[in-house]
Amino acid sequence: MKLIFIHGPVASGKLTVARALGALTGFAVFHNHLVVDAVGAVFPFGSESFVKLREQMWLATMREAAAVGRSTIFTFAPEPTVAADFPRRAVEAVAAGGGSTHFVRLTISRAGQERRIDTASRAEFGKLRSLELLRRLRDDFERAERAMPPGELVIDTEAVEPQEAARDIARVLAL
Repeated sequence: MKLIFIHGPVASGKLTVARALGALTGFAVFHNHLVVDAVGAVFPFGSESFVKLREQMWLATMREAAAVGRSTIFTFAPEPTVAADFPRRAVEAVAAGGGSTHFVRLTISRAGQERRIDTASRAEFGKLRSLELLRRLRDDFERAERAMPPGELVIDTEAVEPQEAARDIARVLAL
């Protein structure tokens, strides 16, 4: 089992690339907002209960996928309400089931991020769409992104189309 852990800034195309990679490989796509939206229906974003349950659900899903051999693509936008050691614990959860974790970092310029922040596709999962809020939180987001493990592959999503990014990931990671 392989966990492809795709991370990057808000509006960098994580879900779009993950879907293209899933179509190419047959891997399950576990978009982080599936859990964010489920837990957020009951608890306010960032509250103690929200943070605890969100992480438990992410890790339990990864652990079970590894246990049953279901290769998975996980999308993740680092931000301050996620524990700094979450990526390490994700690696450990997958390894406990005999799987391996591979980090892929997506990048985008600030200008590119601002062009994409309010696209209609971002409404699908209640993603951040406010340019004002993005600008206010960007330094915190960027600090969280810098703390992530290095990617085995780094892709500039302004320079590479999603299908090409998916092919590059599949080739580099031998998927």
